[in-house]
Amino acid sequence: MAIQDLFSLQGDVAIITGAGRGIGRAIAIAFAQAGASVVCAARTQADIDDTARQCRQSGGSALAVACDVSNEEDLAKLVKACVDEYGKISILVNNAGGAYPNDPLKTDAKTFNRDFNFNVTCALSLTQLCQPQLLANKGNVINITSAVARYAQAGFSSYGTAKAALTQLTKLLAADFAPNIRVNGVAPGTILTEALGQFLNEEIQEKMTALTPLKSLGHPDDIAAAALYLASPAARWVSGKIIEVDGGAESTTWPF
Repeated sequence: MAIQDLFSLQGDVAIITGAGRGIGRAIAIAFAQAGASVVCAARTQADIDDTARQCRQSGGSALAVACDVSNEEDLAKLVKACVDEYGKISILVNNAGGAYPNDPLKTDAKTFNRDFNFNVTCALSLTQLCQPQLLANKGNVINITSAVARYAQAGFSSYGTAKAALTQLTKLLAADFAPNIRVNGVAPGTILTEALGQFLNEEIQEKMTALTPLKSLGHPDDIAAAALYLASPAARWVSGKIIEVDGGAESTTWPF
């Protein structure tokens, strides 16, 4: 197979959650550029409409479906919309997630469970719904976890626990679904997104950059490139693995 074909998604159909901005948007556009038809899912219709527009400008086909991943009816409608439009699902990217830093002594069970469900349970639920299509098409799942899953750092007991669980779920599902469905993950480090931007000023960004071995913060395209590899034929012999894309950081770059 020619090298360009190894990284082609021609003929694939991908669902990407959290595709309205940031990492999810970058993944959707990269997949479209690689030839996939993409279904962009997020809660805000205007955001995913814009992502889908950029995917089409990149030469791909795209559908925008408003979806709250914590709503099981929305997830079922998302899967149905994808199959109705494109006839199949061959790639699922569970990117929707996130949580604010927290004080463990002030975090009640409701908040902790909400963060866990948003980052872990929703990914499992959508994977279950997509499994028949993924099996029929020998597809693959990519979970976007986080470097926080492996760092020991103050202030992230809720988010870090959830992402560590998603990391382990990725490995366990890879064992459950082998040999016909591959399941992998990407663990981003400090990525310049709107979500991070609310915490940044020039001084904080300089501190985070200094704590990163490669002396720069990441961009959404860095994560999209790793996801494209895992989704493509180039990774046909890769399952149950997490690609760490973090500028070489082996401990937290959070400067607070």
